[in-house]
Amino acid sequence: MTEAPQFDLAPIRALYPFTSRYARTRRGVMHYLDEGSGPGTPALLLHGNPTWSFAYRDLIRALSADRRVIAPDHLGLGLSARPGGMRLADHIAALGELVRQLGLDHVDLVVHDWGGAIGFGAAVQQHFRPRRIVVLNTAAFLGPRVPRRIALCVPPVLGELGVIALNGFVRAGTVMTVTHPLPPLVRAGYQLPYRRLADRRGVLEFVRDIPQRPQHPTWPVVASIDAGLRALAGVPLMVLWGGRDWCFDDRVLDAWQARFPAAPVTRIAGAGHYVFEDAAEVLRTRIRAWFADGGAGTGAADV
Repeated sequence: MTEAPQFDLAPIRALYPFTSRYARTRRGVMHYLDEGSGPGTPALLLHGNPTWSFAYRDLIRALSADRRVIAPDHLGLGLSARPGGMRLADHIAALGELVRQLGLDHVDLVVHDWGGAIGFGAAVQQHFRPRRIVVLNTAAFLGPRVPRRIALCVPPVLGELGVIALNGFVRAGTVMTVTHPLPPLVRAGYQLPYRRLADRRGVLEFVRDIPQRPQHPTWPVVASIDAGLRALAGVPLMVLWGGRDWCFDDRVLDAWQARFPAAPVTRIAGAGHYVFEDAAEVLRTRIRAWFADGGAGTGAADV
């Protein structure tokens, strides 16, 4: 059992005033937040790489007023353990263990980046049943390409140097993913769990787990998730999309619309990949309405 590392959260407590909780899974200890209560369906918020539950701090406050909100950190990231050797199938299994321990069945799901493949993978495998879903700049299917600036992090030498030694992936994530500069304290919050070399291994593993060819061990896992999306066709799904995302661009948005043609889509033209930073108010308002009564409108709209 790999234990979770300890971090001093005092510098960011004003932004992240939540109670840390921990669950033991077969691969390591998962950190998660469990905030709020009320009649609403529990919300499960899944982040990507190299973010952590800190990314959802604003949405947690907004949703926890009338429901339970769970926001885990994937193993290898955030405040969770660094077991090493994790792939997508392992992250799906770990999430399944967590939701079973927490007694979750029906959830309202929000996914971003790797959270999409993990969350939809868990839903397809019936670890939980989503009542409503919100998709934020993510994919749960094989993409047509891997952006060059990410692909450069895959080779052994460049990956070890850029991602681990220089912390380049995390640092770039606080600059290249937004259209509005992040305040210094927010940047510090994103970087806090990755200050030490040993804490960055999971970031690199996520990058290297992006399947670029059929021989990659995660390729068939993603293909299976995509095939399973048909079983979720009856689940109300809404897309909130940062229109200036160079990684999950409008071609990925088109792929979502092809799979869920009835889904209401809001394309936020001025927002980047960290859409929860560039368009926090839009997300807060529309997700609360969507989870409350589906009041997000229909069709596609740009804001």
